[in-house]
Amino acid sequence: MAYILLIIGFVLLIKGADFFVDGSSNIAKLLRIPSILIGLTIVAFGTSSPEATVSIIAAMEGSSDVSLGNIVGSNIFNLTLVVGIAAFIFPLKVENETIRKEIPFTLLASAVLLILMGDVALQGISDNLLTRSDGLIFLLFLSIFMYYVIEVALKSRGKSSDEKIPADIKWGKNILITLLGLAGIIIGGQMVVTNGTEIAYSLGMSETLVGLTIIAIGTSLPELVTSIAAALKKESEIALGNIVGSNIFNILFVLGASSLITPLAVNGKVFIDVIIMILLTVLLLVFSRTNFKIGKREGMTLAIVYIVYLVYIILRN
Repeated sequence: MAYILLIIGFVLLIKGADFFVDGSSNIAKLLRIPSILIGLTIVAFGTSSPEATVSIIAAMEGSSDVSLGNIVGSNIFNLTLVVGIAAFIFPLKVENETIRKEIPFTLLASAVLLILMGDVALQGISDNLLTRSDGLIFLLFLSIFMYYVIEVALKSRGKSSDEKIPADIKWGKNILITLLGLAGIIIGGQMVVTNGTEIAYSLGMSETLVGLTIIAIGTSLPELVTSIAAALKKESEIALGNIVGSNIFNILFVLGASSLITPLAVNGKVFIDVIIMILLTVLLLVFSRTNFKIGKREGMTLAIVYIVYLVYIILRN
């Protein structure tokens, strides 16, 4: 029964995120917010909302290993398999701003996470914790990123002001879709955490492993679906921008909010995963700088890296 409920939870999460992105994107159009702002914020936040819900619920229920493992696992999945599959379908063109600012900001967020986790090594205390003050630091970094996004949006404001809004985009319908999406995300997130941890215990898996694998892959499905859809439509900037934006939101907003609600105990094994996440972000930056695109060869390499990583963490458990 737990397996069926887990699948139902994932379906609710994915469809909820889909509804949330569609509804809120249309509301943004009605408000005449520039499309670049929609891409960097609403789409990225929408596809990160399953991770946010799962990690916050897990933190409130005291499952800090699931909360942290979900974020690190999701980011690694995004950097490898999601980018890899999207690039294999259609080579991803990389914007200059993405190379100069957005990917380095993802790298900065990952480095901040590694530093704030290292209480034993840096402060000589007995346990590694992401405390409430650490949560505030994450949220402050998020506010810097949001300031950058708003500045970019204001520069491009003139481009969207003349765009005509399709007649079928209505306020009432899109508010309803957004609220239904949000409800699906919250209910689905609760089901995924409860049943995912139950399955983990019954199989003798650790909470960290289930967070890094089952839950991380499940909550990253919206990013996978969005990026594949964008690649198939040859909108490669959206495919890569969605991943970079989602990874920034995952660390700064999700872990910031989770650790602000309740301090998160850090499992020692996660340090290796965070270092792998940082190295993969550097690899993505290197691939991005080669002819300003991520081609099929790089995509295949990233996909193989994820399979190797998956085998490693299962054997490590």
